Amino acid sequence: MKSTKVDIVKNYLKYLQDGNIEKILTLFAVNAIVTSPIYGKIRAKEFYTKLINDTKTSKIQLRKVFKEIDSGTIAVYFNYLWITVQNQRIEFDVIDIIEFNNTNEIVNLKIIYDAEKSRKKLNVYSVNNK
Repeated sequence: MKSTKVDIVKNYLKYLQDGNIEKILTLFAVNAIVTSPIYGKIRAKEFYTKLINDTKTSKIQLRKVFKEIDSGTIAVYFNYLWITVQNQRIEFDVIDIIEFNNTNEIVNLKIIYDAEKSRKKLNVYSVNNK
């Protein structure tokens, strides 16, 4: 049975919480792009490599999945608790806007949250400093 976009999003959050970059990347098209307030706009493989390398542990609490009928886009709202390898505890609510291609691979993921606290704790003031 083929996975639905909602199933893929739920798997994505599970793999992200587990820090399983190999499984995360199976959900993405080869040239997929991720746009993040901390890491900027980069290819998915580069983004998740950086994120996993910067992460000691994380916990995700799904709040809501928003789906438009006959659309290739889903929004997912969740709480993200991020413990960095430097033991910085950063917690925030986030919305990911996820665009799929016609074979249900993620082609674009935009992460939206208030990054002010994250930047202060990480001592990053723009994505160009990273």
